[in-house]
Amino acid sequence: MDSATRSYLAEIGRRGGRKSRRKLDPETARNMVRVREARRAFHKFHALCFWSYRKDLKIGLANIDWVVETLRKNGDMRAWKAAERLCR
Repeated sequence: MDSATRSYLAEIGRRGGRKSRRKLDPETARNMVRVREARRAFHKFHALCFWSYRKDLKIGLANIDWVVETLRKNGDMRAWKAAERLCR
């Protein structure tokens, strides 16, 4: 690879790295983590608590309270602990 190509690739790599970084406020970051954990709990406890719902149901921020309620209503101790982690 010649030096012109190498410098071009280095420049676009640097530019891409700068553009791809985003700043999140703490509340948005916490909400993203809660959604991710709710999705994990939905998939992990699907057979126990969520069997009457589609496996590919999209869980978002608005569904977290429902996931917590269903885990507590239909789940065992592990599901209760997962619900507790979602409420923090």
